[in-house]
Amino acid sequence: MKFIMKNKHCNKTGIVILAAGNSSRLGRPKQLLLYKESTLLQNTILEALKVENSFLIVVTGSNHILIEKEFNLSEVKFSFNSEWESGMSSSIAKGISELLLLNPDCKQFILSVCDQPFVTSLVFENLINEYKKTGKGIAASAYAETLGTPALFHQKYFEELLDLKGQEGAKKLIKKYADDVVSVPFEKGNIDIDTEEDYFKLIS
Repeated sequence: MKFIMKNKHCNKTGIVILAAGNSSRLGRPKQLLLYKESTLLQNTILEALKVENSFLIVVTGSNHILIEKEFNLSEVKFSFNSEWESGMSSSIAKGISELLLLNPDCKQFILSVCDQPFVTSLVFENLINEYKKTGKGIAASAYAETLGTPALFHQKYFEELLDLKGQEGAKKLIKKYADDVVSVPFEKGNIDIDTEEDYFKLIS
């Protein structure tokens, strides 16, 4: 009797966390800002790891050595984007390329960022549930009268995500394919950390 070894990531939802920027407005790596007895990035990673039937990729760029040495998690695949300075699109492309290396048959993935402190595993799970329930190709987080990350994309959008240029991000596709988007409420999703003032508000 023959047993076929399946890809260990088969049928799983990929989660790609973008953590490549140099936090120019902050003046220090936002990924490593202390938060909840860990760091902003670690908080996002730990929440993503709670999502069942998923696998996780973290795209690093600026300060990648400093960031990666903070973690010793075998469940997390770190992927260094050497072109991080060219804009967010290069990190999205790097994440998807890594995703397809790990699982060429991946049907969907969630794109997330590392500086939304109120992201939880429930936010990710709600995206997956709404995507399955509605059959829409994109499930995007809704906050502050906009749609954004974390956002889940069906594989039919991988090609266009790979073709994004410069500072273009996932919002371009969310707007372009509005009829194929389900919005999923994410309370406090509008809070992200770009400046010292943002950080001070968060911890005070």
